[in-house]
Amino acid sequence: LPLWRLADIPRSYYERVVPLWPLAGWITGGCMALVFWGASFILPTDICIVVALVARVLLTGALHEDGFADFCDGFGGGHDRKRTLEIMKDSHIGTYGVLGLVLYFMLMYCVIGGIPTEVIPLLFLCGDPLCKWISSNIVRILPYARKESEAKNKLVYTTISKKESIASFAIGTLPIVLAIATGIVPLHWLYAIIAPIIVFALTTQMMRKRLNGYTGDCCGALFIMCELAFCVSIAVLCHINI
Repeated sequence: LPLWRLADIPRSYYERVVPLWPLAGWITGGCMALVFWGASFILPTDICIVVALVARVLLTGALHEDGFADFCDGFGGGHDRKRTLEIMKDSHIGTYGVLGLVLYFMLMYCVIGGIPTEVIPLLFLCGDPLCKWISSNIVRILPYARKESEAKNKLVYTTISKKESIASFAIGTLPIVLAIATGIVPLHWLYAIIAPIIVFALTTQMMRKRLNGYTGDCCGALFIMCELAFCVSIAVLCHINI
């Protein structure tokens, strides 16, 4: 969240913010759910989906999407570690970044549109925190790929402690656990957790092989891909009526 627009926040806070990514997911996912629910009273469902996606982009300053675009450019146009990092650091968007964003939003729109309307707010509320928790584990398994002085924002996240990991897990999974426990969503929604975990494992392995680490852009891209995998899984479960 671009809190720097509202207040002067100490640098050390941002360095230790990773365990709270799922909590930010409560805000961003809640915003999408609320906007979708409110818009549904006056607009068709397909327009409500677009409005909800736009709401998160405005709230976050397109942080995730910017990282995803740079990731696509870097891994699409780079062939080794040095060149990939150079491309990802370039603020200009390239062909792979444009295609990545277009395909991502097309898929999200179509996937969410294939889910029953009454389920969509719950999808936002559960998926955003969960996938932010899954993607936050990147700092536990990979080192930072650049030197701190070479980072875009001159910021490197600190290592997550065991207590922070437990707290982050609880915050990220609480919405979907509560939704299932209260019977709001069916138990088989748990199956949807498998896909983003697989995406996380495969993508971090690719980052390890190419970069021997991660960057801030990798974090944003990983969340985008994990969330998309979760949404696709829910759409499949709804379609086959499991």
